[in-house]
Amino acid sequence: MTHLMITMQRSIMAVAGAVLLAACASGPPKPEVDYKSDYNFSQVRKIAFYDDSGLISGNNPIPLSDMERDRIDVALEQALRNKGYEILDEKNADQAELLISWTLITNAKTDVRTYETPVMGMSAGYGRYGGYNRYSMYNCWGCTQTEVSVQNYTEGTFIVDMIDPKLKKSVWRGLIQSRLKGGLQNDQDKYNAAADSIFASFPP
Repeated sequence: MTHLMITMQRSIMAVAGAVLLAACASGPPKPEVDYKSDYNFSQVRKIAFYDDSGLISGNNPIPLSDMERDRIDVALEQALRNKGYEILDEKNADQAELLISWTLITNAKTDVRTYETPVMGMSAGYGRYGGYNRYSMYNCWGCTQTEVSVQNYTEGTFIVDMIDPKLKKSVWRGLIQSRLKGGLQNDQDKYNAAADSIFASFPP
């Protein structure tokens, strides 16, 4: 295999990898949902925020401003209102059938990957009849060398619980986990889209 062919092969692989990563990054992560199977969600009409909603944890916690917390609350409220629920304020929270609570967990992660790349070589030695062959080339089909890629990133896990105030237990949970890129956004539409995604299957 010539040097040009190897260069072209590596370029094609790099472009394909970039396209794949772009496609994955452009699509919102699919939420994971769990719920209490014998719970009667049809009785729920009024929802309020849990007092301890908005906890931040993890080994790399992101300090949220009041504005960022408000954007999250507004997005969750809007998503539930669009489904026909009434969102109560703090004064009337005791009338709610369910309490909503969200948690953000951010952890520093390291992704270490090893992969094989093809290699070519050139050797100098003696020819068939003992003559010195300065440019004796060898094609090493199937020969590879190991390369290591190390990437540090922050993994974010956003959890939403719906808590029954009488049972004092969560009866529904939605979870979205993904790599955080560039920190949190100040675009309310992005928060709204995430909230709509996490509540897509609520009520079950």
